[in-house]
Amino acid sequence: MRYSLKQLAVFDAVAETGSVSQAAERLCLTQSATSMSLSQLEKLLGRQLFERNGKQMMLSHWGKWLRPKAKKLLQDAQQIEMGFHEQHLLSGAVQLHVSQTPAEHLVPDLISLIDTSFPEMRIDVDVKSTKHVIEDVLDYKCDLGIIEGRCDEHRLEQEVWCRDHLTVVASSHHPFANLDRVTLAQLEQAKWVLRELGSGTRKIFDSTIHHLIDDLDVWREYEHVPVIRSLVENGSYLTCLPWLDVEQHIQAGRLASINVPELKMERMLSFVWRRDMVDNPLVDCIKREGLRMMKGKGVL
Repeated sequence: MRYSLKQLAVFDAVAETGSVSQAAERLCLTQSATSMSLSQLEKLLGRQLFERNGKQMMLSHWGKWLRPKAKKLLQDAQQIEMGFHEQHLLSGAVQLHVSQTPAEHLVPDLISLIDTSFPEMRIDVDVKSTKHVIEDVLDYKCDLGIIEGRCDEHRLEQEVWCRDHLTVVASSHHPFANLDRVTLAQLEQAKWVLRELGSGTRKIFDSTIHHLIDDLDVWREYEHVPVIRSLVENGSYLTCLPWLDVEQHIQAGRLASINVPELKMERMLSFVWRRDMVDNPLVDCIKREGLRMMKGKGVL
């Protein structure tokens, strides 16, 4: 075997950052040593692993083929090192990117559960829209994603974690709040504040309502659910949000769920990961403990 783990680590860091200088900084190496290590690896393998566009490094076809295999070797090496240092076999860091609703309502409990059973695991969480979570998983920017709704990307595997539904809500003092039923015509006359395009919530809402209402008056679009909730609670807007995001506010009397019989908006919260990703015991642990948590809550 002619290549080294150091060379693979350099390759992986350059692939992740798109830059030799940034990879060198991450690995605490000089830029010349990083560049030399990458050149040696390409020479040993007899293939160009990157397309070079100035200082920007983009994976070539062979680089994309090598990336998941290199990650597996580096991960195994880390597990071996930790094992001989008498650390728990499930040790190390996992990069988890999560859409907003599960990040706020489910992921904290999941991390607490894992912290109790596997204290040497570290879960680094980044909260993004479903669209950006999917992009990050595809670009190797995270090990595992949790998204809202359906994912049709053929390069990803998807496993349902739990189910939820969307509901139309208004403030408790809105004229619609006391109605037994609200018509589509009434929805068309209302002002709406919605999640931004690209979010899982917005995608489900748009796909459900687009063939029922021709022109919805979308007054504002925001990324953060608390902003939307506050505007609706204190104004005359309608919105559509996951039940998990509004349940407590409805029970407290600050929001009201609006009954629109034509709107059925069931959805899934799912784990997603790259189809070509090799076995990762840390990722498997998160999925396994997540499903166990939901069974404990009686959701599954």
